[in-house]
Amino acid sequence: MTAIAASAAPLAALRRFVRPVLADRRGVQLIEFAIGLPILTTLSLGGAEITNYATTRMRISQVALQLADNAARMGNGTLLAAKTITENDINDALTGAGQQAGNLDLYKRGRVIISDLEPMANPNTDKKYKIVWQRCRGDKTSHASSYGVAGATNISGIGGKSKFNAQDDNATMFVEVYYEYKPLIRTALSPSTTMVEIAAMSVRDRRDLTGGDKGVYNTANAPVSRC
Repeated sequence: MTAIAASAAPLAALRRFVRPVLADRRGVQLIEFAIGLPILTTLSLGGAEITNYATTRMRISQVALQLADNAARMGNGTLLAAKTITENDINDALTGAGQQAGNLDLYKRGRVIISDLEPMANPNTDKKYKIVWQRCRGDKTSHASSYGVAGATNISGIGGKSKFNAQDDNATMFVEVYYEYKPLIRTALSPSTTMVEIAAMSVRDRRDLTGGDKGVYNTANAPVSRC
């Protein structure tokens, strides 16, 4: 009996110590906050990252669309004559794209490619096309066009699965914008750091497709943004 009583004494002492600890509710909210803070922080930062990524991608898409529209409208000439385009016209359009991108640093983090798509023949009964010229700008020179290069012929169109084409005796301006996105917080959960947006517009007015260097004049000796 003495041995049993001796072994029960520590157990009783432990119970006396644990019972008030379990009944004490002080610090419960602090512990709950400490447990929930990492989850709340992850959700908040993840939401901010996804929002920033979606906004950036939308802006890049708008740059591609606006540049294609500007490239389709550029040219000089009267209403009665086919309009001519120059290297200055192309350079101005590319500069405008950089201004539109604003603080995205488009030409430091990306590359913009304009392609001139024209039919192989007129009438184009075979529905085959060619990329007559391309102009590029941006520091990411390692990125070549994913949709064809200047000089490509007998292609069925340009632009991946949903191919764009050109009307007879006309051209289509196809724009590809490659951009390397910089996450707010670089983690394994961050979205893809590269994005590519495309857009295409048919040339608005009748354009001279034969003069100059494959349809592009350079009478002012302007820099040529070749790819």
